[in-house]
Amino acid sequence: MRKIISHYDEGVGWTMDVKKYLVESDKKIKLQDYATHEEHGIEESELLDELIPQSIDKLKELHWKLHAEEKKGIVVVLQAMDAAGKDEAISYIFSNLTAQGLKTASFQKPSETELNHDYLWRIRDGLPARGQIGILNRSHYEEVIAPRVHPDRLKEGSVPEDMDLKDVWPMRYRQINEFEKHLQENGFYVVKFFFYMSKEEQKDRLLERLKNPKKNWEFSFNDIKERKHWDEYHEAFEDMLSHTSTEQAPWYILPADDEWYSRYIITEVMIDCLKKIDPQFPELSDEDEEKLDKAIKELENE
Repeated sequence: MRKIISHYDEGVGWTMDVKKYLVESDKKIKLQDYATHEEHGIEESELLDELIPQSIDKLKELHWKLHAEEKKGIVVVLQAMDAAGKDEAISYIFSNLTAQGLKTASFQKPSETELNHDYLWRIRDGLPARGQIGILNRSHYEEVIAPRVHPDRLKEGSVPEDMDLKDVWPMRYRQINEFEKHLQENGFYVVKFFFYMSKEEQKDRLLERLKNPKKNWEFSFNDIKERKHWDEYHEAFEDMLSHTSTEQAPWYILPADDEWYSRYIITEVMIDCLKKIDPQFPELSDEDEEKLDKAIKELENE
C-alpha cells in the first residue's frame, strides 16, 4: 500500500500534488499497490469547512470563464463498483457550478436500441458543448468492463466473427483511445476518475442502504449479484487502467473509502485541468463598450 501524505506549508496551508493519483501512460496497474484509504493527515472538519469549499470556489470561477469563453469543453468520466461514491461526488462538487455550463449523463445497461448501434454511439449524446463540463456517470468504459465479466452481454455482430474473445478488449482499448484523442484534438479535454473502494467498505455501504429506510431507494439487488464477481471486475479495471490512461485522457485513482478526501482530489484535479485550458472572460469591442456605457446611463437616468 502507498502512504501518501498531503503537504502542509506554514502560512499557505495544505497543498496537494494531484499527479500522485495520476496513472502514467502504459503503466501496468495492480490495484493492490494503491490505497483505498490514506493517512493524509487532514482532519475531516478541515476538509469540510475549509479545503473543499475553497477549492470549489476556485473551480466555480474557472468554470464561469470556460462557459463565458465557449472555446473548450471538458469530459469527466466516473467509473467504479457500486456504492463507491460517484453520485455523491456529482451532487457535492459539480452541483455548485452554473447549470448552463454543465451536462450530466448516466449510463446503465444498454437498451436494445443502443445495442443495435456501435458501443460508442450512446455516449455522443452525453458529450458537452464548448463552454461546458460534461459528466459521464459510467461511460463507454462499461463496454470493456461488464461484457468482459459477462461475455453473454456482447451483442451478436458487434465484434468480428473470427476474433477470439481475448482480442476484443485490446481492440476496444485502441478504439477508445482514438475516440478520446479525437475529442482532445477538437478542443475537449478528457479527465477520468476511478473510485477505488475496498470490498469491506462496499459491504458497509450496501448494508446501510438496506437498513436505512431513507436510503432503500438507492439499493439494487443486482449490486449483491455483481459483488460476487469482485475479483473479475477488478481484473478488468486493472487492464482498463493500464491500457487507456493516456497523456490526452488520463486516469486518476481515488482512495474512495475516504469519500471527502476523494472529493477534494477531484476538485483539485478539475482546477488543474482548467488552469491548463486557461479560459478568459471575453473582452468587449470598442463598439460594445460604447453601447455598454450608453445602457448604463439610460438605466441610471430612469
